[in-house]
Amino acid sequence: MRTGIGYDIHRLASGRRLVLGGTDIAHHAGLVGHSDGDVLLHALMDALLGAAALGDLGAHFPSDDPGYRGADSLKLLGIVSGKLAAAGFRVTSLDVTVIAQAPRLAPYVEAMRKAIGGTLGVGLAAVSVKATTNDGLGVVGAGEAIAALATVVIEEAR
Repeated sequence: MRTGIGYDIHRLASGRRLVLGGTDIAHHAGLVGHSDGDVLLHALMDALLGAAALGDLGAHFPSDDPGYRGADSLKLLGIVSGKLAAAGFRVTSLDVTVIAQAPRLAPYVEAMRKAIGGTLGVGLAAVSVKATTNDGLGVVGAGEAIAALATVVIEEAR
């Protein structure tokens, strides 16, 4: 068994769509990024790649590659899942925490879990998604950014 940790943060900007965990979230601003800016999935993909010693997200999906402009991060997660399988690994469990002052994410957690589990081919019991605030501290607490932290466990496929 192997473990991996991932982290990501993106600033918020008006006029952008907010996507977290492959799920559209109602909010007045969205995350700025080369792709769709989905910090939850970016942290998760970094954790998965790290656990398998396959490098980091930027090595596989460079932000200066125009082919990934506006990319759907859920589709990128599917590619990462394929890379893990090709390397002989499968996901055992994952735990992701989104840190956002707003919006309230509880109503979206189950949709996020289903999107992630379906893409990775794992049951919902293996997928944990949580949300917390930053208690008004820093750029996240000021509502200027959203961050995510992911921990994963993978094992050799049998």
